[in-house]
Amino acid sequence: MWIFKRPEMPKAGDALPGRAEPITKPPPHFVNGRSLVDYPDGFEVAEVALGCFWGEEKTFWNVPGVWVTAVGYQGGATPNPTYREVRTGKTGHAESVRLVYDPSLIDYVTVLKTFWESHDPTQGMRQGNDVGTQYRSAIFVRSEAQRVAAEASLHAYQEQLTAAGFGTITTDIVGPPAPEFYFAEDYHQQYLAKNPRGYCPDHSTGVACPTGLGITATS
Repeated sequence: MWIFKRPEMPKAGDALPGRAEPITKPPPHFVNGRSLVDYPDGFEVAEVALGCFWGEEKTFWNVPGVWVTAVGYQGGATPNPTYREVRTGKTGHAESVRLVYDPSLIDYVTVLKTFWESHDPTQGMRQGNDVGTQYRSAIFVRSEAQRVAAEASLHAYQEQLTAAGFGTITTDIVGPPAPEFYFAEDYHQQYLAKNPRGYCPDHSTGVACPTGLGITATS
């Protein structure tokens, strides 16, 4: 009999060793040609994990006010991991999306609203059929203001999910400081623009996240 083993984060000392040097030098954004590493002064950075990063990055690069997006690995113990290493579950990293946005056009609370409404944050170490520690839901906050906003939005969204019959949110709020963001391999960046027929599941709950929480956040 096959018994399902629940994915677990690797224990201290058990993570893969990784490497000292980055695995890639990120190329310009495939869709808009902008740098993935150099950003305009005054722009803000947000980093979230919400399942397979291919579809979730596409969601964010289409949000008005988002200047550039990138995918990477975050929240684990292995330095400069590869995709093959992350998918073993032995690095502790989640598939993460970094988005850089113009705060004059979009605020962090709106970023969080998009985050909550784009996946099911009650599933633990999975999104649908994608199972593993790399598919967990997480918000990697870069300031105390971002943490306050993330916690407030979590509580507000939990009320809406509970009313709709969903379970408890399992999203981790990590930081500040946010753990290091390691850029994924070039072929993962803007994957669905390069592969329009690629795998892009929708695991959203269909439940709207309330806005107007009366909070602001900058990094």
